[in-house]
Amino acid sequence: MTLKRFFLLLLTLLAVGKIVLSLGNSLSQPQIQARLELYQVNLSLHVTALESSAENSQLSSEALLGETPYADAEKKYKEILDFAESRRSDLKTQLQELSEDNLLSNSSSQTLAQVPDLSPQQQQITAQLQELNGFIGELNIKLGILQAKQDQVTTALNTWQALQDQFSTESRFQEIPRTAQVLGGLWEKPPQVLDSAETEIKNGLDGWFQDEALAKLYEIQEDQTALTTLQTQRQEKAEQALIKLGMVTGLPLIGGLIGFGLLLFFGTQWLIKGKESILATNQELKWETPWNWEITWQVLVVGFFFIGQFLLPLVIGISGINPTGWGIQGKALYVLATYVLMTTGGLTVLYFSIRTYFPLPEGWFNWKGNNWLLWGIGGYLVAIPLVVIVSIINQEIWQGQGGSNPLLFLAVQAQDTIALLIFFTTAAIAAPIFEEIIFRGFLLPSLTKYFPVWVSIALSSLLFSVAHLSLSEVLPLTVLGLVLGVVYTRSRNILASIVVHSLWNSGTLLSLYILGSGVN
Repeated sequence: MTLKRFFLLLLTLLAVGKIVLSLGNSLSQPQIQARLELYQVNLSLHVTALESSAENSQLSSEALLGETPYADAEKKYKEILDFAESRRSDLKTQLQELSEDNLLSNSSSQTLAQVPDLSPQQQQITAQLQELNGFIGELNIKLGILQAKQDQVTTALNTWQALQDQFSTESRFQEIPRTAQVLGGLWEKPPQVLDSAETEIKNGLDGWFQDEALAKLYEIQEDQTALTTLQTQRQEKAEQALIKLGMVTGLPLIGGLIGFGLLLFFGTQWLIKGKESILATNQELKWETPWNWEITWQVLVVGFFFIGQFLLPLVIGISGINPTGWGIQGKALYVLATYVLMTTGGLTVLYFSIRTYFPLPEGWFNWKGNNWLLWGIGGYLVAIPLVVIVSIINQEIWQGQGGSNPLLFLAVQAQDTIALLIFFTTAAIAAPIFEEIIFRGFLLPSLTKYFPVWVSIALSSLLFSVAHLSLSEVLPLTVLGLVLGVVYTRSRNILASIVVHSLWNSGTLLSLYILGSGVN
């Protein structure tokens, strides 16, 4: 074995270890999907504030929300609450098992008082429990408002009283029992209004729930001026929410229907015309690859995994940069800067790995002709129904666990034009260019030297999904990767798959922004 191959093997083992560890850690992390479902419910609740005199708007809102929006919202909150409580129970069991193991391992030489502090794994589970407790408290507060809205006042009061009892000793979540106390006072008979009621409501609630509590407060105080102002604001929010909800649900539905139609058309044509069909274009045409498997291995392991997962985090750690306390714009710039550095490093490794083979054979990294825009748009539309169907199945498998891309959580919070533009630059421009050059432009064609085209598409798609380091995203991203691979192999133009990737990320980012705006 040469020295170069030895180091490649070592880096491969490190990369595989890091991937396995990250995927394992993601198993205990929540997906963003539960939050997004709640954001969509909250956006729907804003629409309920539309005045009944607005006849056309009322018809539109009823078509979107159904006849029982509050009951439907309560059902969704209870579903997510049940899951969160089940997850909390699992975490408590894990923590107890770890504590028992720790006691057993130390019982022979130490007393109970001498047992060491929590292990890193116990600390991680404890932090997850604390975060989950806060989430459950937030769900219950809002669930109580939904119950009160449906005249289930006794049930709502019991919900809020239970929160006061549960969180009375939780110093980290003091806003939860305070908010619950304020709400309980407002809906009691006779009402009991605390002096700090308005402040507590504004600090402890958001979106429709804040507006509903404030409306109740102003009615009790007979503050007609504040109530009128609030009602005007709620009407404006409702009209905006109706448009946003239409965009979030309507545009993907239209795109999905068109994509499903394209799938039927292409599939039928392929069955009838066979090798003369559009899908059969270049389906067996391989690239002429002048380098061997070692170069392919080198670019993937060093240029993508080592730089992105080891070198860059090491450099950032040494520099002392920590974006945790930064504002949303600072975090957005940090994400963009790190991605640009990773792209620069990865493309540099790619260039120096294959430069001895210049000029490359025809077809490599081609970006001219071949109807790339049509392939890109068509591929995006076809990807919508495929990924959505797989994502629904995926949700049943992972039940809200398996992690999500951290960028998604930041994007939801990005109710800031500058931050949103920066996130868009990262997700819709930088990421598609770099990832398509690596996974479709280089890896997929290189694999065709050893495998059929369809196997190369499948392998590159699997590696593409695993590279995102979230178990819950492996299945849907593999399907997206398959579409990207088909588009690239058929169009033979890297711009086509970049367009698909960019449109997909742009649509996701737009949906996250719209749903996040429903909270505020």
